[in-house]
Amino acid sequence: MIALVAGEVAVRRADHVVIETASGVGYRLAVSAETLKHVPAAGGAVSLHAHLVVRDDALALYGFATEDERDLFLLLIGVQSVGPKMALAVLSGGSSRELITALAAGDVKRLVAVPGIGKRTAERIVVELREKVSVHAGGLDVPGEGITVRRTDEPRELARDGLVELGFSPEEAERLLAGADGETTEELLQQALRAARS
Repeated sequence: MIALVAGEVAVRRADHVVIETASGVGYRLAVSAETLKHVPAAGGAVSLHAHLVVRDDALALYGFATEDERDLFLLLIGVQSVGPKMALAVLSGGSSRELITALAAGDVKRLVAVPGIGKRTAERIVVELREKVSVHAGGLDVPGEGITVRRTDEPRELARDGLVELGFSPEEAERLLAGADGETTEELLQQALRAARS
């Protein structure tokens, strides 16, 4: 697996860069507009985190200025019907912190503004990734940025997110779940919804 490519910028285009390494091999990496901001003009030195996508007809290498952008890319391509090109388009729409904040807030409009993403796909991205990302002030994963990508299977947390998706405010969701007693997300949701109807 190619995880990092470092060397001299040989080519710099709107959607990709070619980096010539010390061994004399040039690697073509597709990049987002955000990463491109961190790539110097031809002749400059650069180091990009990378991810290799293997398909039947091609090997495609993607480059990222930060590990967080790469992690977000991996989460995005894990969503049904979101391929690498669409994931790069999403990443081109703002910094990793801004995008994670939008996902955590369920901001579908922000994603619909990305060319090539319809409302249904944007909603799917939010639903599938909302519980996997969070923003913490002063987080440890990215000094200065405070971004944390998290994965959770905690039923109460998933149930709260489910209630928020159904239109309840986070405060209402917490209140409805306060009296709920169950071991699975489904049980907690059922009890919370019964409490909402009573």
